[in-house]
Amino acid sequence: MITAYDLTGKPLAACKKRMSEEAAMKNNQLPEGWDESRVKRVIAHYDEQSPEEALAEDEAGVAPAETVMSVPHDLVSRVREMIAKHHG
Repeated sequence: MITAYDLTGKPLAACKKRMSEEAAMKNNQLPEGWDESRVKRVIAHYDEQSPEEALAEDEAGVAPAETVMSVPHDLVSRVREMIAKHHG
């Protein structure tokens, strides 16, 4: 059990993460060619999309010879190297 006494002066890891995320969100730089209007259009597109439309969009974005899968973060660089060698 954690008491208020245990937490005095010790920010929780989740709080630290949230504070760093908020600091990152304050950086309002957009990619070249993007503006607030474009961001709002993209957000509206996905907010208005039905689950079926979202699935169709996802499936259309994957070529028949490709597979989408989760890769542990520590293996991403090795997987990229393997793909580069395969295409090399």
